[in-house]
Amino acid sequence: MRRLFLFLAGLAGFAFAASAQTTPPAAPPPLPAAPADWLVRELDNSPILRQHHAGLQLTDVATGESLVAWHAEKYFVPASTQKLLTLYTALRILPDSVPALRYVVHGDTLLFRGTADPSFLHGDIPSTRAYQLLQRWPGKLAYAETPMADAKLGPGWSWDDYPYYFQPERGSFPIYGHTVRFYYRKPGLGVAVRPAWFNSAIRKAARGTSSPDHVQRELEANRYTWYPAPKPWVDEVPFRTDRNLLLTLLRDTLKRPVQAARWRLRPGETPRTYYGLNVDSLLRRCIRVSDNFLAEQTLLLCSAQLGHDTLSIARTIGYVRRQGWLRELPDSVAWVDGSGLSRQNLTTPRNQVALLLKLYQLVPEPRLFNLLAAGGRQGTLKRAYRDPQGPWLWGKTGTLTNNHNLCGYLRTRSGRLLAFSFLNNNHLAETTVIRREMERILTMTREQL
Repeated sequence: MRRLFLFLAGLAGFAFAASAQTTPPAAPPPLPAAPADWLVRELDNSPILRQHHAGLQLTDVATGESLVAWHAEKYFVPASTQKLLTLYTALRILPDSVPALRYVVHGDTLLFRGTADPSFLHGDIPSTRAYQLLQRWPGKLAYAETPMADAKLGPGWSWDDYPYYFQPERGSFPIYGHTVRFYYRKPGLGVAVRPAWFNSAIRKAARGTSSPDHVQRELEANRYTWYPAPKPWVDEVPFRTDRNLLLTLLRDTLKRPVQAARWRLRPGETPRTYYGLNVDSLLRRCIRVSDNFLAEQTLLLCSAQLGHDTLSIARTIGYVRRQGWLRELPDSVAWVDGSGLSRQNLTTPRNQVALLLKLYQLVPEPRLFNLLAAGGRQGTLKRAYRDPQGPWLWGKTGTLTNNHNLCGYLRTRSGRLLAFSFLNNNHLAETTVIRREMERILTMTREQL
């Protein structure tokens, strides 16, 4: 017992002495700085970005190295940067030329139906091939409507945007882009209308009345009121669609009868596809100027290409998910439309960059950059990111009230190609202020990386 007591006492004394002589452990070495840690500090200290919801993901395209991930895991309303998903889907599904319509020949009758091709008599990307086929057909024309599973307006769209050019109704056989164009060329004169068939549906505003818009349309009817102004203007207003109006417009423009019919195939009969516009012409217009109507119709075109007898954007989205094409994205995606008009769409900055990397792997760089808006050159980026020596940024903007986003690629002075997603939601500052701050930060990125 005595020996055990002495042993324990000695052990306790040794432990006390050791604790008294031991110095505090050295602090761990500092973590290495992030590749662009200075940029994170710039973002944190920005008085413009401080008050709203903002995030940036910046990744080296060649190596996949993440250079900045500032709030990149948080969810944002992508607005029209959602069209990058539409672009990716179209590049995976659509052929080189847009399927313009499907048809069969019964005797001397051409029985045709729509594929959702938006280019038929469209004012900006008119394709004449389908029009010429119908106009020159020597026999009878019979139109059979392709059913639509989706509503004419998308989920989460703002109802009071119905009279504006950026929110036409969707359809299986669009004509004139589902809009009426008004041309007020000289004060004191009337307006010219395209298509002219709508002339009987317009009236001049009563003297003494005014409107912030050049043209107003009734909510439930295709009746329009236009307002004189001291300067010329051009305006574009959607029209309400239905099968009877489509048949009327077809007869009016083709100058020949077009009858309504049912889509009935004979045993063993396979419909033919008539092709029109080059698919890049459609996608380029859709992305560069952020055309919502073209984006919605593109996903419907994909539905038709997948063989759906009833066209549906939801089915196209479901197909993309089942194929696992979004599996490499780091976060889940809330995806409900093709244009980004809906605030129900949600994604993260790092998702958008992962999508940009997938796009870069899918198509050659010259083709991809030719589909996007180039800074200082065209589309929504024409007046920003300028350089007289040539473009250095290619991307897709996205703007809704209180939201402004930009996703794309930038090439630095050192020659590195970076993919970026810079998202801004819930800001009260003017969009111009947000845009200038984004340009300042991305220009700094170009110079220093």
